[in-house]
Amino acid sequence: MINPILILIVTQVLFTTSDLMGRYFMSRYGFTFNNFFSFWFLVYMVIRIPATFGQLYLFTQLDLGRTMALFGAVSIILSTTLAFLLFKEIVTPGQYIGMSLAVLAFLALSFVK
Repeated sequence: MINPILILIVTQVLFTTSDLMGRYFMSRYGFTFNNFFSFWFLVYMVIRIPATFGQLYLFTQLDLGRTMALFGAVSIILSTTLAFLLFKEIVTPGQYIGMSLAVLAFLALSFVK
């Protein structure tokens, strides 16, 4: 059996990758009907399909609350890191503190019994 934490991280990386693609292309070309019939949107959907399967698999292997808490923590970490690296987005120290507290809260929900 594959480690559920590894599946969770890979799944969240796939979701975050597709989210960043959506943000980039929708910002660039607008939220238009034609965008949903473009090549980038096909790639977006192909990425999200295995991510969805991974998420559904995790729902069958772990408690729902624990799974969603881990997804939240991984999502915050990935999104913040990639927003900085790819889009040069800077958040304030107060926002970093808030995100850190949120990640700690998600981890506490996930691992404390």
